[in-house]
Order: sequence, then C-alpha cells, then structure tokens
Amino acid sequence: MTESFKVVSQEIHDDLVCAAFRHRGFDEAEALAAAQFSAYATKHGIRTHNALKALHLDELFGSAVGGCAPSAKIEIKQKRFDACQTWNANKKLGQAVACSAMEACIEMADKHGSGTVVVDDAFHYLWGGGYVMDAARKGYFAYTNCTSTLAEVVPFTGKTPTLGTNPHSWGLPTCEAIGFPVVVDWATSVIAMGRVQQLKREGQKLPPNAAVDDEGNPTTDPNAAVSLLPFAAHKGYGLGLLNEIIGAMAGGSLPTVRGIPGEISGEKYSCNFFFQVIHPEAFDAGSFAHGRSQAENLKTVLADILKEGNEHCLLPGQPEALFAERSEKNGGLLFSEKELDEFDEVAEECGQQKWDRSGFKTAE
Repeated sequence: MTESFKVVSQEIHDDLVCAAFRHRGFDEAEALAAAQFSAYATKHGIRTHNALKALHLDELFGSAVGGCAPSAKIEIKQKRFDACQTWNANKKLGQAVACSAMEACIEMADKHGSGTVVVDDAFHYLWGGGYVMDAARKGYFAYTNCTSTLAEVVPFTGKTPTLGTNPHSWGLPTCEAIGFPVVVDWATSVIAMGRVQQLKREGQKLPPNAAVDDEGNPTTDPNAAVSLLPFAAHKGYGLGLLNEIIGAMAGGSLPTVRGIPGEISGEKYSCNFFFQVIHPEAFDAGSFAHGRSQAENLKTVLADILKEGNEHCLLPGQPEALFAERSEKNGGLLFSEKELDEFDEVAEECGQQKWDRSGFKTAE
C-alpha cells in the first residue's frame, strides 16, 4: 500500500523551519541553510533526515546542551597545500558548514583538478548524500564522510556500541548521460537511527539483523532497539572504522563520548567531516572507444550494466530522482500526517501559527 502524503509549499516550510532555528539562537544565514537543505532532502524523499530530524538532533545534542554554537565562525587553518584546507568549525551548525565546504572544494577543483576540505569540531550535517548530489548535478565527482553524533553501532563480533553510524556519500556526474546523478549514500550500519525513529513513529517493524536491544539480542521492535549492527558484517565495520580514523587524524573525539558534552573532562565531543571534489576533466584519459565523449562513454557503460535481464534494476540515486520528480509534479514537499503533527509541535515551540492543513492537497 502506497503511503499518502500532503503537499506543503517549500515557502511555508522554509519560513517555519527558519523561525524554529532563529528561536533557538541561530543567525539568519544558518537558519536559511538548515531550512533549504532540509527541503532539499524532503524533495528527494529522504524522510529520515528532514527538518524534523535536524531540529531533533539540535534539541538533544546541539544548541541546548552546548554541542552546537549558534553564529560560530569557521577558522580556516593556514596550510602549505593549495588543494586542501583544514577547518575548525567551532561547533557551527553542520548544514551551513557543509554547504560552504563543498563550495570551497569545487573552487579548488576548478583550479587544481581536485579539492579537499577536512573539518574538525563540527555539529551534525544531516544528509551527506545531498551535498554530493548537488555537486554532481553541477558536473563534479564528489565525496563526503562524517563521524556521527553518537556511538550507536556495535563492531563486528562485539557487544558494545563504540562506532557511529558513520555514513559515506559519493556523487557521480552522470546527468548528461542518464538525466540524474548516480548517488551512492549509506550509513555503515544496516539502517540509520533516523530510520529506527521513523519506523517507530509509523508503528512499523525494523528489518531483521539491523538492531539489538539493551541485552545485545537482535530485535525488530523499534521501541526496544538501543544499538545498531554494521551492514555486511566485517565490511560495514571496516567502512565505519575508516571515518573514525580520518576523524582522529583531524583531531576528532573519542567515539563513546561524542555528542555527550562534559562526559570526560578535557575531551572533545564534536563531529568531523571530510569533503572531496574532483573535476571530471581530471578523469579523462582521452582515449574512449569509438571516439565517444566522456558523457557518451558513461551512458554506454551504464547501459551495458543494465542490459538484457537487468532492465528493471535501479541505479543508486534513481529512487531519489524519481521522488524529486513526484515532488515537482505536485508542486511542493510531501509529508505524512504524522510528520505534519510534529510540525505543529515545532510551530508551538517557536510561537508560529500552525499550518492550515485544509489547503493541503493530497499528493498524486
């Protein structure tokens, strides 16, 4: 059964989300970055990382408890490398930091072929796939990873959660070839905790072997789930570990105290980000078969992968592209009734008028 959605204009969505972040002390630029990026996630069907998730994270781990510093200034550390920058975000809101970091990477890639930004002392940036998707739409290869706010993942064969869900996100410049960017975006757990929260909200079960209860036993009950399991056993464990090591090299916190200010005196408790952009010309060896261009070769290779017998297979990023088409067709952002109930709570918190649902049409 297909879930029913109501259509909300991005304008009123952004107005409310901006008001909510401004109410919590964030400046106009930060509030706008949070609202617009949340809308971008919603437009593409990323319901686990929408504005409700952003505000929930800030409430639990951010501005209210010192984990995120409204109006913080980014410090760009002086280094001897022209195509790599290291930033101290000073606990600035992650969406604002990430958007600026990706812009800096693109600028360096235009000049040097590639650009890298490593960010220390940051607050959660929400959905890594959105940043690389946007860069890929502009024609670049893009990558990001981050250390997650909490240690929620049990290492392979272990019992204690000591890793974040630590996502990886790649965006590939395939728009000219197939009409949308291929985006590989995943947490290194079977599911993200945001998905657990969504399924809990909707009264649905978790997939098997995705989470464990407080005794370390596998559970499909989102109300009982306290920790997550890595996907693909040792493979997901290794990819999650990669984020922790990259973060540690930049100055990152102990995973088990991250997101818990003051847990251990003198220890940091913030997140780390890694961004990299490569210009497509840097990949071009100039010897494509049959004189094909880079875009033509991409299209031909992908067609070969999806040839006879594989015609119905979806490419990574295609579900998001299809959902974005649905959003555009309906002329707004799509939310469930339960999500609208939560937006009513947001409006109450920041003293704004609740949305008049009588004017919201049901999405096609």
